[in-house]
Amino acid sequence: MGRATMRALTLPDPVVTFIKKLNEAWHTNDSLLCVGLDPDLNKLPVHLRNQPDAILQFCIAIIDATAASACAFKPQIAYFAALRAEDQLEAICEYLRAHYPHLPIVLDAKRGDIGATAEQYAREAFERYGADAVTVNPYMGHDSIAPYLEWKDRGAIVLCRTSNPGGSDLQFMQIDGTPLYQHVARLVAEKWNSNGQCGLVVGATFPHELAQVRAIVGNMPLLVPGIGAQGGDVQATVTAGKTADGSGMMINSSRAILYATPDPATGEDFAQAAQRVALATRDEINRYRAGAG
Repeated sequence: MGRATMRALTLPDPVVTFIKKLNEAWHTNDSLLCVGLDPDLNKLPVHLRNQPDAILQFCIAIIDATAASACAFKPQIAYFAALRAEDQLEAICEYLRAHYPHLPIVLDAKRGDIGATAEQYAREAFERYGADAVTVNPYMGHDSIAPYLEWKDRGAIVLCRTSNPGGSDLQFMQIDGTPLYQHVARLVAEKWNSNGQCGLVVGATFPHELAQVRAIVGNMPLLVPGIGAQGGDVQATVTAGKTADGSGMMINSSRAILYATPDPATGEDFAQAAQRVALATRDEINRYRAGAG
């Protein structure tokens, strides 16, 4: 099936850009919470584990339970690919587009290749899965990002200051007295974002660095992992990363929401538990959006 046909059949109206959709979601749902979809068979409720479409059932239940509290959903492709469940990921993305078309799909793939290979990765994200945005790795330079930027209605979210401790091995290296992550932020903001479709990944576990990135990139959207199971402080994160209107971030939580039910053996209420945690997380974030900082 050709690109034009696939786009006509399954993808959002191209005039509704990723950035526009995200801005509307921030305000319509009054939320900066991004719900990560990282399905782990070993953590699913027991009654689902032997079902052939267990991942699909689980993720759809989570989506329906949390959509009112979210500004975006972020499926992590490795969790699906490792289980040969890419077809279920396709179905999940189709479900999101059909039932929650106002909420962006951010495919967390962290791709980082060049040339024709990068073009195929872009097609995978934007044609096969119909994602509104995809995470990408800038290590190979502009060549690795350019194929995604050809899709001017979609987003490219570039790794900048990641939430893992090992990120400091490279990201905090000094170049002319400035850490590498700040060079990445400035490069994306001043050169690569010519179509206004880029964002950056900056971890909640480093609020000082998050504030530094916000000062560099202005209102560019930030995907912020690291709250919930990774222990990032919500107040510090919001204060450091919000824009002047109290938006500007997709603050991601995955495991704390997905596996909120205390006992998988009796986890038939997993969706209700996820709903409670998502709502509480959104409300906690919102407490700090209008405050000084």
